[in-house]
Amino acid sequence: MTYHEAVHWMFNQLPMYQQQGASAFRKNLDNTYLLADYLGNPERRLKAIHVAGTNGKGSTSHMLSSVLMQAGYKVGLFTSPHLKDYRERIRINGQMISEDYVTEFVVTHKPFFEANNLSFFEMSVGLAFQYFVDQKVAIAVIETGLGGRLDSTNIITPIVSVITNIGLDHTQYLGETLAEIASEKAGIIKNNVPVVIGEYTDETKPVFHSKAKETNSALHFASDYTFEVYESDLKGYYQRHNIKTVLQTISVLNKHTDIALADQDIKQGLRQVTETTGLQGRWQKLGENPLIICDTAHNKEGLTETMAQVRDMEFETLHIVLGFVNDKSIAEILPIFPKNAKYYFCSPNLTRGLAVAELQKQAAQVGLTGNTYHSASKAYADATKNAGPTDFIYVGGSTFVVAEIL
Repeated sequence: MTYHEAVHWMFNQLPMYQQQGASAFRKNLDNTYLLADYLGNPERRLKAIHVAGTNGKGSTSHMLSSVLMQAGYKVGLFTSPHLKDYRERIRINGQMISEDYVTEFVVTHKPFFEANNLSFFEMSVGLAFQYFVDQKVAIAVIETGLGGRLDSTNIITPIVSVITNIGLDHTQYLGETLAEIASEKAGIIKNNVPVVIGEYTDETKPVFHSKAKETNSALHFASDYTFEVYESDLKGYYQRHNIKTVLQTISVLNKHTDIALADQDIKQGLRQVTETTGLQGRWQKLGENPLIICDTAHNKEGLTETMAQVRDMEFETLHIVLGFVNDKSIAEILPIFPKNAKYYFCSPNLTRGLAVAELQKQAAQVGLTGNTYHSASKAYADATKNAGPTDFIYVGGSTFVVAEIL
């Protein structure tokens, strides 16, 4: 079996959330614990930081990884989804896991995976944990896939838990209210493990207080603290919140663990996130004259910040390449977008892609007009063809639209 055959098998033979949605969402962690036991419980040998949240958990995880690397630690990083290559999900010091390791892991354990009907994400978690242990990482930064309490990553006991924020996303799995979603995310809080909350609301704060009291966990609200302003190479407006979350997490690490991070490590790490970790798709510049920006913001909270930044840009004409998956409540999202733009509506190339005709129909109801395209690449090609040198092209709406363009 080649690497591409192994990854193809993982993608197509077993449930995977990004392709199938609800059918891939497990209601318990039984399979994950079964796999962990089969692998010899690698999660018990990891020193880890666990990161959950509606928005910003990927950026926060990459920032923390970059700072830790700057301080000389060997850092494992597990994130999802990937944009171009499956191996983006599993990195050590910015370097993707090797194709050979992925292939050998699948070939060796395929009979067990098939016998126990393991999901794509469960296998990926097992692969990441085993790889980090085999490579003897000093610390691993682990991002949840969906939610927290029932997420396959939640078999770890970290040295600090991080919850970036809570928004109304994936409500069909996590709950209909902010409090219900906060309760699911708070499921990553472990006994006697400090927890950092990036942002909170009047509705979510009591949930975090209650869970922290139940688990005897020291609770730190990053947004309540005043930090020195640190610059980052990640230029999205929303990164201001993530930087505060990172700084609060670092403060907890320095005070309550044997991890030591100097001020210079922090500053340099934040300035070199993209270079050191390989992070893509966060207010990423794809071209100039016209300026082209892509961003993976995909829900109401994230897109509100991103569209505010778009409106602050200087341009003659705004072109927006836009597509969504079909489990988003786009009736709440579309009014965020500016009406004075040319739209290039498309559908992400996956089963869950929202039909472009439906997107165009709902967009028209709020005054957004444009042409339709059967692929993000065709929409993007037309936008670049039509845009003048002083125009601005924004590509987004879905991680998978951005992935097709990169």
